[in-house]
Amino acid sequence: MLEPGPPASKRYGGAERYESLFIVSSKFSCSMSGFRGGVHPSGLKLTGFKRIEVPPLPPRVVIPLRQHLGAPCDPLVEKGAQVKTGQKIGDSNAPVSAPVHASVSGTVAELSPRRLPTGDRVLSVVIESDGRDEWVRMPPLDPEKASKEELLQRVREAGIVGMGGAGFPTHVKLNPPKKVDTLLINGVECEPYITADHRLMLEEGEKVVEGAKIMARILGVTRVLIAIEDNKPDAIEHMQKLSEGWGEVVKLRTKYPQGDERHLLKAVLGREVPAGGLPLDVGAVVQNVATSKAVHDAVKLGIPLVERVVTVTGAVAEPKNLRVRVGTPFTYLLQQCGGAAGKVGKVVAGGPMMGFAVHEEVPVVKTTGCVLLMEEREVGEEEEGPCIRCGRCVDACPMGLMPTHLVRLVRKKDFEACLQYNLTSCDECGCCAYVCPSKIPIVHVIREGKKGIRRLKK
Repeated sequence: MLEPGPPASKRYGGAERYESLFIVSSKFSCSMSGFRGGVHPSGLKLTGFKRIEVPPLPPRVVIPLRQHLGAPCDPLVEKGAQVKTGQKIGDSNAPVSAPVHASVSGTVAELSPRRLPTGDRVLSVVIESDGRDEWVRMPPLDPEKASKEELLQRVREAGIVGMGGAGFPTHVKLNPPKKVDTLLINGVECEPYITADHRLMLEEGEKVVEGAKIMARILGVTRVLIAIEDNKPDAIEHMQKLSEGWGEVVKLRTKYPQGDERHLLKAVLGREVPAGGLPLDVGAVVQNVATSKAVHDAVKLGIPLVERVVTVTGAVAEPKNLRVRVGTPFTYLLQQCGGAAGKVGKVVAGGPMMGFAVHEEVPVVKTTGCVLLMEEREVGEEEEGPCIRCGRCVDACPMGLMPTHLVRLVRKKDFEACLQYNLTSCDECGCCAYVCPSKIPIVHVIREGKKGIRRLKK
């Protein structure tokens, strides 16, 4: 088993040694990709043409009581309790939080701290499945008749959070304190390997669009844009047909990390989010396509967020896109893909740029979009060399920072200077480490710097 380790972006695992199986088409013209910096790593979309599969239910799930930004939930069940799929098992009175639900029916085996994919330990509910998958659903709502307050309450009760990785509670995001004019649906999925959102748009695009309509009604906006990069021409064509006469699909040149909402707003709308600000400060709300689909399910079907699509890829026998229940152990996902195709050097939660090296026994959470296996030969440590002042990290940084200077400040433990040089604005995209010829683990060091700044503020 692999202990929680540094982010995948500390070492890039030789991902470039694969050849992409994803064919990029030039059929469509592209709009601007107008944010600074960024890189163009190989796509490596090994599962881009593989339909979503639904594996058998796992015999046991581990459901953390914090899968979102904000306050953790308090448990609503005790050991030995019988639960049903969709039953709320954790909640909080905090304004920024989101409830969690049982993803299988069965018996609560224990409540204990378990590790998240990020490495943090969180109180979790362990459920032994009874194999019956008996459900508890909320009554469906008519989005045309329900009030804004009713729709927001439903989104909250369904436990929906941003499924693109951030995990911000969606009901909070859909109730901004100031007026916005645009809802931007994020279908960019720019990180290598990951294809969960791509397949979701192709196979359940209707639900994505219906969810976007519901969110637009909640926000009171009429302008809805769906952003997709041009390495997904089939998704662009499909979503154009589905949104015709109602929304607009924006085709973007492929560039990483365009999926970050700040860079996406700059690329699509030409609006730059101020330092320390939010998209609502420039009149927009950004939601991931999977989040949009979850909103449809909650409102129209009464189904809380208990499952998601996860890409299982890399050095596995058969890479797949799987629709799995929240709480499913990574080891179970790997079994469904035939196990490792070589000697495993690293298991990554997420993609190779922003993912975390993890212990295999961590569970799928609401923000897990990918499980990536890297072979041992791909992750052999290379010796870090001295900074040669080439400036590549500065050119690549989409936030306009000076990464190598920040590394020096962090290693000197000068956290006040780190604040002055805007270290907290780093979005940890990994572009700097990707281009660094000296193999300096820039993102890993900057994360340590953020911890130091938090200690300084305390």
